[in-house]
Amino acid sequence: MTVRDELLALVEKMNTNPEHIASEKDRIFQIDLEESGPLQIVFKAGQVEIVEGTSPDAEVTLILNEKNFSKLLQNKLNTTMAFMTGGLKVEGKLGLALKLQEIVKAYQ
Repeated sequence: MTVRDELLALVEKMNTNPEHIASEKDRIFQIDLEESGPLQIVFKAGQVEIVEGTSPDAEVTLILNEKNFSKLLQNKLNTTMAFMTGGLKVEGKLGLALKLQEIVKAYQ
């Protein structure tokens, strides 16, 4: 299973059972994967979708490799350690990066 497949499976879980995201504000998380390029996780009206490419409206951008993104999606990435060691770079609102981790954790 590719990391994009993992992400699509997580999004399907979220959209099927939106109780953990229903109160989320509309926002865009930009994910820049070192191996395969950028994508967006878009939260809008209590639903989530994945959009290829970049967005000027993203409040936070996470820059990491696919291995670490896969760990993040599985709630197995220590984001603090990854951030401190350079395995995760964050541009924009750091708190939103942590918020994304909380959302992922809620669906594990």
